[in-house]
Amino acid sequence: MKRVFVGLALISASLTACQQDVIFLDESGPPAAPRALVATYYAGAVTVTWELAPAWNGEAFRVYSRRVTDSEWFLIAEVTSCAQDFCTYEDINVVAGETYEYLVSAVNDAGQETDSDVSVEVFVPDPIAPPIPDGTFVIALDGANYLIWGTASRAAGDFSHYKVYLDDGVTSFLLGETDSEGFLDLLAENGSTYAYFVTSVDTDGHESAESALAEGTPRPDFSGELMYDFFDVPASSGFLFSEDESVVPVVDGSNPADFDFRMERDPAATDADGWFLVVGDGAAVYQDGFATTALKCGVGADAGCVDVSSAPTSGYVTEDMPVQTETSYVLRVVGSGGGLHYGVVRISHLGTDQDGNDLMIFDWAYQLQAGNPDLISGR
Repeated sequence: MKRVFVGLALISASLTACQQDVIFLDESGPPAAPRALVATYYAGAVTVTWELAPAWNGEAFRVYSRRVTDSEWFLIAEVTSCAQDFCTYEDINVVAGETYEYLVSAVNDAGQETDSDVSVEVFVPDPIAPPIPDGTFVIALDGANYLIWGTASRAAGDFSHYKVYLDDGVTSFLLGETDSEGFLDLLAENGSTYAYFVTSVDTDGHESAESALAEGTPRPDFSGELMYDFFDVPASSGFLFSEDESVVPVVDGSNPADFDFRMERDPAATDADGWFLVVGDGAAVYQDGFATTALKCGVGADAGCVDVSSAPTSGYVTEDMPVQTETSYVLRVVGSGGGLHYGVVRISHLGTDQDGNDLMIFDWAYQLQAGNPDLISGR
């Protein structure tokens, strides 16, 4: 029911001065109703949103709620602050398995209320999170850590994405979110050990328990080199064998004259298929890859260690070479002095980062002496 409040000013008259006060009448009426009311559930809470009416004049709002099985409404909040013609309230006092109905009214200083044109309902589901991510593992790189894990969480039909956390032994920090089974931490510094865990999240925002911790210690080395697919990150898709450890070997892959090889991934490929090594000007790759267990088998290596210690002297091609993990590829390139040099790369991982960019992690060795096929000494 609308109520009108009228204020009257006192009238005074003076016979001697013939003076009369003005009468003021306040008929502003009830406030304008909230518009576009919406209620959504996510991560254990219901968020109620609405828009300000064009005639809104700074009035506050009252949020009412009830279970659909209740007959009466309950006042659960009063909202006095909105931003950019948009208002919101988060209701965390909800119970799984219940359907709630929400109504919002505008209220002025005189206590007059105007309800939204409609009420809205939202169901609160059971908070069943996806399976915990399995097989967490860190590949330590030079100035970065690459965290990978298994696909067990995808068994849930409502799986949405992962959250990656850094754990310092006392507390944890959210590093980022991704929908792939890989995350590249570029903030990790050489010489420091970092511990990570991963959780999975469903479409309703329910988060799983923590995965097992995985640790990694970045270090400067020819091991754990990282480069990207040319079609995703061209500036970091090329590789130039370096004779100087201080020179960054990962280069722009746009100009074949500037790299010995670059990586390409067929956009239509699935799983681990469709990766190619593309040689640059003057370079060639041996026609077959070598199944290996390590880049080199030195002192202390496993009895079954397999490497490529010497480069073939013939059989090189310039065609695109399909590549896979746990495999070494030998290249013949033109060195800085103009002579032919041999190099080898062993791919340990093909995957994606948190932004969906395809990447390759590999170890490499390079023979500094022109014409020498020995891939281990003289590195």
